[in-house]
Amino acid sequence: MFRSFAIFVASFVILFSSTALSRAGAAPSRPNVIFILLDDMGWGDFGVLFQNDSAHSKRHQTPMLDRMAAEGMQLRDHYCPAPVCAPSRSSLLTGVHQGHAEVRDNQFDKALADNHTLATVMKAAGYKTWLVGKYGLQGAKNGQDDDWTPADWPAYPTKRGFDEFYGYVRHRDGHVHYPAEHWDRGDSESHRTPKQVWHNDREVSKELAKCYTTDLFAARSKDWITKHVQGGSGQPFFLYLAYDTPHAALQLPSTPFPDGYGLGGGLQWTGKPGAMINTAVGTVDGYRHPDYTGKGWSDAEERFATMVRRIDHSIGDLLQTLRDLKIDDNTLVVLSCDNGPHHESYLRDAQGQNVNYTPQSFQSYGPFDGTKRDVWEGGIRVGTLAWWPGQIAPGSISRRPSQFQDWMPTFARAGGIAPPARTDGVSLLPTLTGNGTQRPGQVYIEYFNGGKTPTYNDFQASKRNQRRRQMQVVFVDGYKGVRVDIQDHKQPFAIYDLKSDPKELHDLAGTGGEFAKLQQKMRDRVLQLRRANPSASRPYDDVAIPAVNMDRQSGWVYDVYSGPFPYVPDVDDLQATASGRSDELSVKDASGAVRFRGVFIAPETGLYQVTLSTDSPAFARIHDATLIDADFGFDPGKTYSTEIRLEKGMHPVAVTTLADGDVSVELNWQRK
Repeated sequence: MFRSFAIFVASFVILFSSTALSRAGAAPSRPNVIFILLDDMGWGDFGVLFQNDSAHSKRHQTPMLDRMAAEGMQLRDHYCPAPVCAPSRSSLLTGVHQGHAEVRDNQFDKALADNHTLATVMKAAGYKTWLVGKYGLQGAKNGQDDDWTPADWPAYPTKRGFDEFYGYVRHRDGHVHYPAEHWDRGDSESHRTPKQVWHNDREVSKELAKCYTTDLFAARSKDWITKHVQGGSGQPFFLYLAYDTPHAALQLPSTPFPDGYGLGGGLQWTGKPGAMINTAVGTVDGYRHPDYTGKGWSDAEERFATMVRRIDHSIGDLLQTLRDLKIDDNTLVVLSCDNGPHHESYLRDAQGQNVNYTPQSFQSYGPFDGTKRDVWEGGIRVGTLAWWPGQIAPGSISRRPSQFQDWMPTFARAGGIAPPARTDGVSLLPTLTGNGTQRPGQVYIEYFNGGKTPTYNDFQASKRNQRRRQMQVVFVDGYKGVRVDIQDHKQPFAIYDLKSDPKELHDLAGTGGEFAKLQQKMRDRVLQLRRANPSASRPYDDVAIPAVNMDRQSGWVYDVYSGPFPYVPDVDDLQATASGRSDELSVKDASGAVRFRGVFIAPETGLYQVTLSTDSPAFARIHDATLIDADFGFDPGKTYSTEIRLEKGMHPVAVTTLADGDVSVELNWQRK
């Protein structure tokens, strides 16, 4: 039987803050944007973050990354969405944390959600959009798509907003770094055979003899940027450069890095099949950086250090290209990593035995415990640098926690538009530029892995050989809450003050009344900011979302924001042009976007079916969780619905919709 329930308005949200516009820290113009993602490079692998001052017996260098940091900002408390690549890349590209992402856990090659992406948002802002490098979100099961083409992959990059794509489509292809070569040293057939590289709808690997992917992807990026700028296009560009190194097979370049950097030196794209880049010479897997030879290091250690140094060279080359083109002061470059350091070598020795590699060699996890697949700091805190001459103060450091979903609103605001209402992130422009007031963000992680934490002797004893399984991280009130091997939602969080205890040695849970309250707040918070996904079940999926105590008045408070908007916007950094109150989800003669805010009072704990009907795109949240997404691909004839389990009591609700005249939305609740 259908039962309708009252909506009440929280009195504290009647007026929109008049400082909203200044909070945004809007950029002075539409800068070009480059996001560089490194694959499995640890926080401790950055010279400026750890290697340069490490007392460890083995150290490598990253002089170009050090220079980038000196000219820009270190984001020392930046977090990946999950400690493995597929979910991290999914959250990055869709602007949501793992509580809302379609790709979770170890779902390699699963289709990126058909929704707003970094590319579609930047295209809406008028940008040219490029993806170079590793993708792995095309939509297939492992081994299913060996003979597929872009027409077969449902989530191919050009179907998710990118104008141009050049790189590896499949996750597993990125395990090796010479796509056109057979590599006898690989530890399995998959790691010995050539791989496909796609340029839009054309497979091009046969043209790539001796091309090492670190060089290939950087040279391709330099060439596209150079031709775009020198061709006289005034269109800003967005480049997502996703390296496949230093992850996986520890393969070496074929030749030293070319002399110089930028337009007149460094890596060059020739466009000639068989000699596509100027480093497609020498001996495949044959060059070791001389700084790392003759030190008594193992073969694997020399290889890893050389791989990192090659990445370092290529990034220095790219930044110099921007300087040479005189677009450096109008280009925001962000560099980060998809997760903590890896343990693989995918290499066998001359006797055919598999070669072991451990991030202990260079203490790639830095001063933390944990590696890739762990939710301890070493697995999830990722080296991150931001560079924008004239806008980001040289040598600056941010210790404000942030996460991948923050980049979508950051880049959107830099491009002059609001991000989609769906995003879980906040713009970091105020932090980067020092202009405006930074809104607080939310660091949240959930992830499953069936293995155990490494037994490294420099990890806290209680963290060695520890079962992972269901894991969860949430930041609340400046503290980190973390759970591993979760059996049910009653299981407590370990609580750490990372400012004084970055190695997470002192669990504050149970040490006093303050932390008992924080414990409950963390358990409530993780239910109020996520939705279950049937492909990645959790022990807390069926726990009712906790209610909150809040002042209320009947009806809805609404704010109107002038448009137009290309989608339902996140309005938190916008100035409202009109405000009011309505008994229904309706307002007369509005233009742009309208956000309604109220409170649903659940009369009893249980499962509710919620339906939304609207003539224009809309997006609804309950607490900070997605309630109904009726925005991307909006169908005006469709009734959108969801089921959600709620605790008895008050639940804040926000509905944002596009407006072009009279607006009316119906939101109905039925107890199941």
